[in-house]
Amino acid sequence: MTSSPTAVNSPTSHRALHHHHHHHAELQPSNPLLPSSPDNSILLHAVEIDAASDSPGVAVPPFSWKKLWKFTGPGFLMSVAFLDPGNLEGDLQAGAIAGYSLLWLLLWATLMGLLIQLLSLRLGVATGRHLAEICREEYPYWAGIMLWFMAELALIAADIQEVIGSAIAIKILSNGVLPLWAGVVITASDCFIFLFLENYGIRKLEAFFGVLITSMAFSFAWMFIDTKPGGKDLIEGLIIPKLSSETIPKAIGVVGCVITPYNVFLYSALVQSRKIDLKKRGRVQEALNYYTIESSLAVFVSFLINLFVTSVFAKGFYGTSLASNLGLVNAGEYLQERYGGGLLPILYIWGIGLLAAGQSSTITGTYAGQFIMEGFLNLQIKKWLRSVITRSFAILPTVVVAIVFNRSEELFDVLNEWLNVVQAMQIPFAVIPLLHLVSDDQIMGTFVVGPAVERISWGVAAIVIVINGYVLVDFFMSEVHGFVFGSVVCLVAASYIAFLVYLIFHGNRHVSCFGKSRYAYVRT
Repeated sequence: MTSSPTAVNSPTSHRALHHHHHHHAELQPSNPLLPSSPDNSILLHAVEIDAASDSPGVAVPPFSWKKLWKFTGPGFLMSVAFLDPGNLEGDLQAGAIAGYSLLWLLLWATLMGLLIQLLSLRLGVATGRHLAEICREEYPYWAGIMLWFMAELALIAADIQEVIGSAIAIKILSNGVLPLWAGVVITASDCFIFLFLENYGIRKLEAFFGVLITSMAFSFAWMFIDTKPGGKDLIEGLIIPKLSSETIPKAIGVVGCVITPYNVFLYSALVQSRKIDLKKRGRVQEALNYYTIESSLAVFVSFLINLFVTSVFAKGFYGTSLASNLGLVNAGEYLQERYGGGLLPILYIWGIGLLAAGQSSTITGTYAGQFIMEGFLNLQIKKWLRSVITRSFAILPTVVVAIVFNRSEELFDVLNEWLNVVQAMQIPFAVIPLLHLVSDDQIMGTFVVGPAVERISWGVAAIVIVINGYVLVDFFMSEVHGFVFGSVVCLVAASYIAFLVYLIFHGNRHVSCFGKSRYAYVRT
């Protein structure tokens, strides 16, 4: 069986467009989750959902708890991005500075992030390919390379924060015996844990993440119960919207961190770990239904964890002189001073939760890096080499950062601001292609999103992009000094805006890198 590109305007291709997404899924030989060669595979074992059947599969099968369990896993891996050390730092600072008043925004921001992830899973399930692959095929070569570069920048920035978070936790749990740079090196080894677990199947890896997320949930729930935040204030914070001039910067931070660029790419690939017959519309819809339930549950758990962290620091530090000085590094010490030892010192509870957050997010970062590299560049290299390359991009600069950071906490605060800016800059380059693709019936077929969902999704994307744009302008206005540096920043900003405009206004007229006209892939 071979596939050949047939111009869309030909009679044959016109008839094939209605089931365009089925042909893509069926003919894609390099699906990273179901590869032909085990040496290159990102995942060795996919989960079998149903035995092969000759039924037409038009109707959606009835709900089954057993099947829901089979689909459970990818959503929890995806939800880790809502719980990385950068988000936890945002939670604790929001709680310390704004108290409970931003909990309503945390709730709505989480729902916005969930919507984007539901679109990502829809693209992956309906097409049988992940976002990076489709971008490579649907955009010109130069645009694909630019999108890859932006995704890698976001991944490296996030990975540095996540590795540093793990290293801080290791330092806490070792009573300072292990310095930060040693924690970074230890955390770097997690890619080998990933490779080891991967050899035993995706379910083992998902179980490992389940343990990490459960550790986070228990740790932060313990802190929540131990500190006894005010129930009335918490409920009011969730229900009643409040903003003030003092809390606006933290509010922007809460909204800005709901979408992690690499996570948008990752989830569209993770959902392919279940074997689904893409030629049967009912089976595809069934998968979408189960994944929606599972991802919603996973994001709800992540919301509770973020709520616990925000509430603990709101109860302990809101209105105090320490509120503006809190960060990941000193949070454990301040918690210990504020709440004391107890049965299990709160410092170590915080350390366990932070370690689980850092380890889980760094492994998903390694995972996402492999899909991004394989999808955009179509690299066919051994998986261990791909992991080492992906991990090296982040580990080498992080070791340097850790050594410098040991001498100056202020330097890390500045670096952390820059890393947040880098990630904020990359959000449009993951979200805009996704929105264009899921709204394209030639790619999605009958699973294209409706006009209402499309408008809401663009509205959410616009809110996030405008907020992050405000952060970027404010940051550069305060940090950029000097004619030469300012000129370079202006040149980069002009290129950035030009590419952004291209993606927004030309996204619905994709030009394939294989030629000047768009192609539909049909069987010959």
